[in-house]
Amino acid sequence: MKVANSVITCTIILLVLLCGSAAGNRKALFSFKAQENGVGMVAMAPSSDEGICKSMVETQGYQCEEHTVTTKDGYILGIQRIPMGRSGGTPGTRPPVLLQHGLLMDAITWLLLPPEQSLAFVLSDNGYDVWLVNSRGTKYSQGHTSLTPNDPAYWDWSWDELVAYDLPATIQYVHDQTGQNLHYVGHSQGTLMALAAFSKGEVLNMLRSAALLCPIAYMGQLTSPLAKDAADSFVAETVYWLGLDEFDPRGEAVVKLLKDICSKPGVDCTNLLTSFTGQNCCLNSSVVNIFLDHEPQPSATKNMVHLAQMIRQGTITMYDYGNAVENTQHYGQPTPPAYDMTSIPNDLPLFVSYGGEDALADVNDVKLLLGSLKDHDGDKLVVQYRDDYAHADYVMADNAKQVVYDPLIAFFRLQ
Repeated sequence: MKVANSVITCTIILLVLLCGSAAGNRKALFSFKAQENGVGMVAMAPSSDEGICKSMVETQGYQCEEHTVTTKDGYILGIQRIPMGRSGGTPGTRPPVLLQHGLLMDAITWLLLPPEQSLAFVLSDNGYDVWLVNSRGTKYSQGHTSLTPNDPAYWDWSWDELVAYDLPATIQYVHDQTGQNLHYVGHSQGTLMALAAFSKGEVLNMLRSAALLCPIAYMGQLTSPLAKDAADSFVAETVYWLGLDEFDPRGEAVVKLLKDICSKPGVDCTNLLTSFTGQNCCLNSSVVNIFLDHEPQPSATKNMVHLAQMIRQGTITMYDYGNAVENTQHYGQPTPPAYDMTSIPNDLPLFVSYGGEDALADVNDVKLLLGSLKDHDGDKLVVQYRDDYAHADYVMADNAKQVVYDPLIAFFRLQ
């Protein structure tokens, strides 16, 4: 019975971990006993079927275009374009910016706050041509040239494929549509995708600069004991071996499991997200409510396995198939190849911002990354440290415009 309870507990920990990279309000995020401002199980209901442009952008008075791009391995990704700010301007002449969300999120990441505070709108009002990308498997990127999300093969990917296919396809598309090199902004997994691509020399010829918020390269020192326990217990691998190829945290079974666990005496679910993301300083309940209307989004269980490998090993390598034979079949060597952060070109303009309270992009892991960048050109690397910020603050804090986005835009203007 103890083993069964341990497995259930680790499974719950994993589920909340995967959702936890996107929100950190202590009070009502996954509390099913009490409802704050009407948020509870109802907040987990699916959002409408309207596209992001119609439901999240045009309602705020901005023009918006829906685009799609097909990756070389057949995934059809939804992209939204905000070509100009509310005050108008001349479309097509503005410098383009591509925003890439993190794990189990989608492009709505950048639209959660009011227009005066959301990064996508702030960039648009500051003269940028803003492009929002949705990674494969999320609600607005579930198309494929030959597969459906009901096919196990559809979910046969990890972030390696996001690096190899999604990122190049979307950057190439924006480059071709605008005729300009672009700025890039990534949050969490969006930074991992970029760093891995940069280390391989990919997409660099189409970029002006990159801003990395909560940079993820190394994960071996993350401070969440629950996240560490979930990785060390091989929970993601167990789920994968059981045949669950898609990880859908909004699925009915997951919601019911969370509800059952959180209703047990002595179980306090109100603090779980903070335990994973760190104590976010500056979220308010209204933005958390909006988050729950739209997020979290699905991902591949294989992707979760890959991230768990990074936590256990403290390295940044390609997906480990678990034995020398399979690794050799895929990579031509018995161990998965590493992404070498020291290979990132020293003259690539980088803006890096990380928080002292972040339990996922831990300070010590970020310092490892910065150590790899120690030879970076001094005028090409800007590092910002916010001692009070945790993982969700970077996309949901009510003061993010003043403390992060304004310096980020100032950096872009110098490139």
